[in-house]
Amino acid sequence: MRKLAILGASLLALASQPTFAQEEPAPAAPPAPAAETATPAPMSASAAGSARKGPERRLTGADLFDLSIASDPQISPDGRHIAYVRRANDIMTDRAVSSIWLIDTTTGEETPVAGRSGGAFSPRWSPDGKRLAFASTEGGSAQLWVRWMNSGEAVRLTGLPTSPSSLAWSPDGRSIAYTMLVKDDGPSFGSAPKNKPEGAKWAEPLEVRDLLTYRADGQGYVEPGFEKIFLVPATGGSPRQLTFGPYHDGGPLSWSRDGRTLYFAANRKPNWENDPVESEIYALDVAGGGVTALTGRNGPDANPLVSPDGGKIAYLGFDDKLRAYENSQLYVMNRDGSGKRSLTDNWDYGIDAIQWAADGKSVYAQYDDRGETKVARIGLDGSVRDVAKGLSGGGMDRPYTGGSFTVSDGGAVAFTGGTATRPAEVQLNRGGTARILTDLNRSLREVKSLGEVRKITVASSHDGKTIEGWLTLPPGYRDGQRVPLILEIHGGPFSAYGGHFSTDNQLYAAGGYAVLSANPRGSTSYGAAFANEIDKAYPGNDYFDLISIVDRAIELGVADPDALFVTGGSGGGVLTSWIVGKTNRFKAAVTQKPVINWTTQALTADGAALFGPYWLGAQPWEKPELFWSRSPLSLVGNVETPTLVIVGAEDYRTPVSESEQYYTALRLRGVPTALIKIPGASHGSIAARPSQSAAKASAILAWFEKYKKGWTRPAAEAAAN
Repeated sequence: MRKLAILGASLLALASQPTFAQEEPAPAAPPAPAAETATPAPMSASAAGSARKGPERRLTGADLFDLSIASDPQISPDGRHIAYVRRANDIMTDRAVSSIWLIDTTTGEETPVAGRSGGAFSPRWSPDGKRLAFASTEGGSAQLWVRWMNSGEAVRLTGLPTSPSSLAWSPDGRSIAYTMLVKDDGPSFGSAPKNKPEGAKWAEPLEVRDLLTYRADGQGYVEPGFEKIFLVPATGGSPRQLTFGPYHDGGPLSWSRDGRTLYFAANRKPNWENDPVESEIYALDVAGGGVTALTGRNGPDANPLVSPDGGKIAYLGFDDKLRAYENSQLYVMNRDGSGKRSLTDNWDYGIDAIQWAADGKSVYAQYDDRGETKVARIGLDGSVRDVAKGLSGGGMDRPYTGGSFTVSDGGAVAFTGGTATRPAEVQLNRGGTARILTDLNRSLREVKSLGEVRKITVASSHDGKTIEGWLTLPPGYRDGQRVPLILEIHGGPFSAYGGHFSTDNQLYAAGGYAVLSANPRGSTSYGAAFANEIDKAYPGNDYFDLISIVDRAIELGVADPDALFVTGGSGGGVLTSWIVGKTNRFKAAVTQKPVINWTTQALTADGAALFGPYWLGAQPWEKPELFWSRSPLSLVGNVETPTLVIVGAEDYRTPVSESEQYYTALRLRGVPTALIKIPGASHGSIAARPSQSAAKASAILAWFEKYKKGWTRPAAEAAAN
């Protein structure tokens, strides 16, 4: 499932946030002179060497430690340099090391900037391009740093209790605004007796929760407090808190051109907990602290961005129609909130990120189109022209759409992009031609034989709608050869797969399987109507789309019809469990972090205000029959497919109890099953640590191998059932 978000592919997605390895604060280390600063090389699996007589040509679980990926490319205003985040897994800590590197866009030369001791991320250029702000965990917790590019000197500006985010330079370069969680006292009721003897060991105090969302995936139990906006001098000094009150004031932040106003988005209404989709854009008087709402419709308005001349504000939003999916539209208004209009009202794509063009006549926008991520230049007159394509970086484990971009004053577009066999690199599109500036996985690319990826399409047996998918073939595959097929279903369900790199798919392919990654109805990047085919009807007709494209893979002569397997995570776990309740065609299945019972999901997950009203149109007590009819648990009596259940032990998006229910039901029915919990893993981080990602893929292959010929219930049991 993807994280809670105001805007994006869905209001609250079940898809895992496909992440790279998680970061961990590094232990304190003494600062080094700038001249001695060097970014450490994480220890990789290949660094230890091997006693084999020759290299292993296929991808293995150990190779996950050797992979690196580029993210967050920030091009300087003059276009001469790109600062980006390089993430590389470390075999010693089983986590990622994030560092910031600088690329000279003329020569291609790379220079380390930050990340010598502790992770470094969120690089942001000063308006004049002479300094770079970033966050770093060097010395312990995440703090705000600034590097002077000419001298190479870097200074830590803050000593904050919680991590800063949404960094934004003031137009004059004298200040940096950011957001930070301000902790608050939680509720308290009663207390233990006061006569505790000295040296006595009593139980921990009572835990009291009073928030609707009292725990969040990847965060755990929510600490009392609110996200607030702060300001700190760019040369160091005491931060100043700018916003107050019992609501979250979030980023991104954008300055007025005179530096007197900051624009941000928030839901500052008393019922903010029960309406997490809602937000407005506010203007904050930096000097006086006054906050003024500039929008007021029913629906989210967010991501405000001031135009180069300061006269307009671009932002993203949509009208809230209580549907599970809406395309986020691009709006423009005058800086006082007047003259609001959509530039994309007739453009059937959702927008994920925006940046003004330097001339103020258009806005660059990132969007997904049929499984591919692109950047378009959208004029104030509504005209649309693509300026970059092939973006990637939605993750490493599965082939999700994604990536990020920035644009120089001269119109050069820096972005992360890759291919189906190459993780995201930093690329630069200048004058209509893109070139790759990094080669982060060259040593692996030179030795590994990866599976070819082919796009296929089919007309759904349900209504003829075109369904697209991507087949990852075993390395060395020969046309006409039939091989076992794994149907691998994406989460969300409001997200999309595409021709992007995927460690899971390549590991399965290395095991001799073809892997089919499809976009059934409900997937994004095919228009709002296609996504909303499953609104209040999920799972449902998406089942026919998936079966149809499996049949297409058989028709093409690739898939062995007698060796079909199915798996998927989150929303894909929902559909995996639904499929085995509908058909016995698959020899074995693995359902990962699924929703099994919509009633328990709606009341125990971290999106309680969304699942009922937006996904099913009611609360469980209002329409219990509806909740049951859409629950895979309602079909468990039909299941005769050996089904493995996998979940993160700290999953709060599709809570562990969902997987446990299904495992128990399968056991009671006598269907072969096992329950795997991944220690310490949340919903979004189930594949974040390389060792666990490799182990999970290995377990799935082992399950399929165990039941490669299927399973038939013994005659005596069949009669009893």
